[in-house]
Amino acid sequence: MLLEPDQWVAVRLTLKVAFMAVAGTLPVALLLAWVLARPRLIGRPLLDALVHLPMVLPPVVTGWLLLVLLGLHGPIGGLLWRLFHARLVFTTTGAALATGVMTLPLMVRTIRLSLEAIDPGLLDAAAGLGARPLDRFLSVTLPLAAPGVLAAAAIGYAASLGEFGAVITFAASIPGRTQTLPLAIYAALQVPGGEATAARLATVSLLLALAGLLVSELLLRRLRRVGQV
Repeated sequence: MLLEPDQWVAVRLTLKVAFMAVAGTLPVALLLAWVLARPRLIGRPLLDALVHLPMVLPPVVTGWLLLVLLGLHGPIGGLLWRLFHARLVFTTTGAALATGVMTLPLMVRTIRLSLEAIDPGLLDAAAGLGARPLDRFLSVTLPLAAPGVLAAAAIGYAASLGEFGAVITFAASIPGRTQTLPLAIYAALQVPGGEATAARLATVSLLLALAGLLVSELLLRRLRRVGQV
């Protein structure tokens, strides 16, 4: 498939943003899933609702909230700018952040299912042998939950490839910096005669999403076979 150089830039940027989003979100998703898997956690319904909020909010609203909080005049974004001269809005990192926020609920849910399927007796046995909580997490919980963590990463990556609303609201559509494939397709459709360009980009986007879904499905099947779901 023939793409123009600037269109290949959008493809590479999409893959880069998706990778950054998953790499940055996965540790947070693992921590939140571990916390939400605690049956006696006080305030768990509220935390669970907050974590899954991006799934039900319009993506544009999520992007606007990020803009309010992390913009140069926001409470967090303004502080980062004053202290470190660091800016997230309208940057590649900001695009990855917005993408990560949107995919966080999917990743948390997948990991949580894996954690909740672990036999509590194994953790009790490790505790009886003198293993500290961190040792139990690293030597028992994490290895048993590894297939779920991998599946969450694959699902998050596949979902990141198509994120649009939050990214365009928080990071805008800047070619070479924040214009991922969905944004490039939208930009092409705004130009008279851009349907052919949009069709080529949509085909690439379709192939990337299909590959991501196939990988995530293979990992989920593997997860079911080992009895983690």
